[in-house]
Amino acid sequence: MAAHALVIDDNLLNLEVLCMMLAHEGLSSTTLTRPQQLGETLAQLFEQVARVDVAFVDLEFPNGDGFKVMRELKADPRFVSVPIVAYTVHTSEIDMARQSGFDSFLGKPLDSRHFPEQLRLILAHQPVWVG
Repeated sequence: MAAHALVIDDNLLNLEVLCMMLAHEGLSSTTLTRPQQLGETLAQLFEQVARVDVAFVDLEFPNGDGFKVMRELKADPRFVSVPIVAYTVHTSEIDMARQSGFDSFLGKPLDSRHFPEQLRLILAHQPVWVG
């Protein structure tokens, strides 16, 4: 079974780009644009796929933030061993992301030359911190 990613971002272009990059590396993905629908989306997601191998979470949303989303994911037993990656244009927040519990950090825009290796490391549970 191919690895599966959860991508949470309110910017449709960013979602599309990341999902294409993930697909190029052989990962399927589920997207979410409104973090308020996280519980509902996870319920549907785990009915369709056996597991999630990595989660990419943008840090800023209208009426919410990625730090709260990360805490909700970490509180879910299904995400105990899932690397949660902060994925944002706000590269100045790299230290805050590290201190708050994210497993890795990738600044936008993603670098397509380095993304395959970064993803390989993240999936191997090795932290990647690129601002």
